Amino acid sequence: MTDMLLIGSAAALDWADLGLNPVIAEIGPFTFRWYSMAYLVGIVFGWWYLAKLVSRPGAPMSATQVDDFIVYVTLGIILGGRIGHVVFYQPELFLEPLKVLKIWEGGMSFHGGVLGVMLAILILVWRSGLSWLRVLDYVAVVYPVGHLLGRLANFVNGELWGRASDLPWAMTFPGAGDAIARHPSQLYQAGLEGLALALILCWMFYRTDARLMPGRLAGAFGIIMGTFRFLIEFVREPEGGTFDLLGLTSGQALSIPLILVGVWLFLRAPRHRIAV
Repeated sequence: MTDMLLIGSAAALDWADLGLNPVIAEIGPFTFRWYSMAYLVGIVFGWWYLAKLVSRPGAPMSATQVDDFIVYVTLGIILGGRIGHVVFYQPELFLEPLKVLKIWEGGMSFHGGVLGVMLAILILVWRSGLSWLRVLDYVAVVYPVGHLLGRLANFVNGELWGRASDLPWAMTFPGAGDAIARHPSQLYQAGLEGLALALILCWMFYRTDARLMPGRLAGAFGIIMGTFRFLIEFVREPEGGTFDLLGLTSGQALSIPLILVGVWLFLRAPRHRIAV
């Protein structure tokens, strides 16, 4: 089987031929990378987008609170995403603490980022007396855009490739250590977990009354994001191996509770509808 894949890979697109460079520019001692830029643009765009969302009647926070909130969320995304990646996928990095801090080299966990954002929201609502679920709903609408940019940056870095494939758009990745064509799973994630989810939640926010039902948008996020991630794991090279139970990957195992919590939030939301 491997021999057949190697033969098919001879005609496959090579990632290196795309001319992508993870580095935008080097100025003196500073190196500017697309991966870091993706997070910066995602956070700035998210700030602007969230400010637009709260301008609608019945918002759970003011524009001024959005300005304060973005600081908490930024820390939640960066710290949660990086610590989550190390805990779930590369615990050996704890033996080299300095490498844990090198987020510009890649290695951020989506599930860890979600936990970090949820913790940031808890801190904000505790300090400001806001509704945790309603704030979470609004953040859920914004988050996929940053996820889209992050996965595109993963592709530019030539990392987090997929499993072996003989599909016409499969490509070889130099960092994979072999010449086998693979799924460009980073692009699958950018398209589904990023763009598609962002459009679905945007439609729900502006075209339905979901924003008035605490937990509805956050629940939809959990269900759709968890499902997309679970399915993509079938063609994504596992980062943390597989579990003996049902042969699930780490990403699939972490997606199951996300889906279950999403279902619970989505179903209970209509009972707690607010009046505007």
